[in-house]
Amino acid sequence: MSLIRNILKRSAPDPAEMGPLFAPVKAAMENVQAYARSHGGEISLIGVTDDGIVKVRMSGACRGCPMSGLTLKHGIEMQLKQLVPGVKKIVEV
Repeated sequence: MSLIRNILKRSAPDPAEMGPLFAPVKAAMENVQAYARSHGGEISLIGVTDDGIVKVRMSGACRGCPMSGLTLKHGIEMQLKQLVPGVKKIVEV
């Protein structure tokens, strides 16, 4: 049971990273992660800092995939920057 609580706790956004950009990034993530889902992966939004750093966690087929870094930087990050002004970069945690 404690393992499940730890997993859920890590998935919950840090309140300090739920600033004004969090809601628009969360909405945009639904649209931009279709590619990951089509391959059995999932990209979960963990938080967004006030200075525009988007933190995500990759799971499913994305976790450990050699192409995940490219998908993250050249796919998800580029689209998020276009959809949500203020996004600077995306990092995997």
